[in-house]
Amino acid sequence: MTTLADVEVGTVIPPLELVVDGEKMKVMAALLADPNPIHFDTRALAALGMDERPVNQGPLNMGYLQTMLARWAGGRDRLLTFRVRFRGNVLAGDTVRAQGTVAEVRDTQRGRVATCDISLEVVGGDVALSGTADVLLEEAP
Repeated sequence: MTTLADVEVGTVIPPLELVVDGEKMKVMAALLADPNPIHFDTRALAALGMDERPVNQGPLNMGYLQTMLARWAGGRDRLLTFRVRFRGNVLAGDTVRAQGTVAEVRDTQRGRVATCDISLEVVGGDVALSGTADVLLEEAP
């Protein structure tokens, strides 16, 4: 088992894989006060010529990546920076995989930090998000 003390360039972060729940998407649309019907109304999707499955909200997709990083690093407070680019849609019922690899490890005033290349892919499909994150591995003494 790799510990955070053993992290080096090339270390693979344990992936997070899950099935996107359409009912949770409806709840998130309500919580975000997101009026865009592509997140919950299949009739609106059909009228737009889109797949009949609702499109997941961007904040949920980002949350999958942040959860993966937090589980690996020992808490959300260890996530220092997070930058992603939206590259595709995630639909209700899709299986997604949040994954990452350490690209750099450096000592900072705050402590030992890993810069990670991260992505969220639809299993059997395309990458939906890609980017980088800085994660605090060890606090400075």
